[in-house]
Amino acid sequence: MTTAAHQPAHLVRANGIDICYETFGDPAAPPLLLIMGLGAQMIIWDDEFCQMLAARGFRVIRFDNRDIGQSGKLHGGKRLTPFELIKLRLFNIPVAAPYKLSDMAKDTIGLMDALDIKSAHLVGASMGGMIAQEIAITYPHRVRSLTSIMSTTGNPRLPPPKREVAMLLMAPPPNTKDEYIRRFQTTWKTLRVGSFPQDEARDVALAERCFARGLNPAGVGRQLRAILASGSRKPRLHLVTAPTLVIHGTVDPLVLPAAGKDTAESIPNAKLLMIEGMGHAIPIPTWPQIIGAIADHAHGANAQAA
Repeated sequence: MTTAAHQPAHLVRANGIDICYETFGDPAAPPLLLIMGLGAQMIIWDDEFCQMLAARGFRVIRFDNRDIGQSGKLHGGKRLTPFELIKLRLFNIPVAAPYKLSDMAKDTIGLMDALDIKSAHLVGASMGGMIAQEIAITYPHRVRSLTSIMSTTGNPRLPPPKREVAMLLMAPPPNTKDEYIRRFQTTWKTLRVGSFPQDEARDVALAERCFARGLNPAGVGRQLRAILASGSRKPRLHLVTAPTLVIHGTVDPLVLPAAGKDTAESIPNAKLLMIEGMGHAIPIPTWPQIIGAIADHAHGANAQAA
């Protein structure tokens, strides 16, 4: 495998908070930002995944969203209750939140400004896809291409997560490192759906890295509130002008496949790639197909813009 230069983590001030980021690849190559999902640190974008993507001709940038990893922590917001979810689901009563996905989109734009990036290819996973969609709607001139992975429009008519996955996400945070590692293993095995030995063999080491970088359970709660308080992007997604690729797993238990199809149908001329047997994760066996699809899509957008 061809490797690409990996620059260590740095902090920059963006949208009034500190954002921790790392880069892979040639600094002169077209920039490609990886935006991670709910409660997930930037290292969930695996080092080798980033290197392989950079080797396809990109300056790959991954970063910790606000309230996670080594980026700035905020305050406020109580733990989400089942009663609030019921009110949202049945009566469309909004969830209160200290910030929304639009604020997290401004974080990403602030990071681009700090790195002197006028426009970039955006690749978002889960909540990261929601943030990337928000950027493509609100800041179209900053987006060269959009890839939305295992994400959703926020359409309230879409089916909810599978019960066992929802219960995992709503469980109280672990109290010890050992408990955190066990929870990490259980969560990712459930999200992957099925057996992925290569990934499972890395889970303990990855959990230890996340633990060492710092946990912020209250921040995860605020991110979840941000998702629920932001409502549906579906009425605005027709405004997206960036070439768009939607990638979704056929067995995703958290953001069901219907959400990927709804995303592709809502964005003009979007392409849809359904990955057979993929859940709510990007397991190692899918890397060649997904990295190839992202790279081909982004390079195609570069050629179209030239």
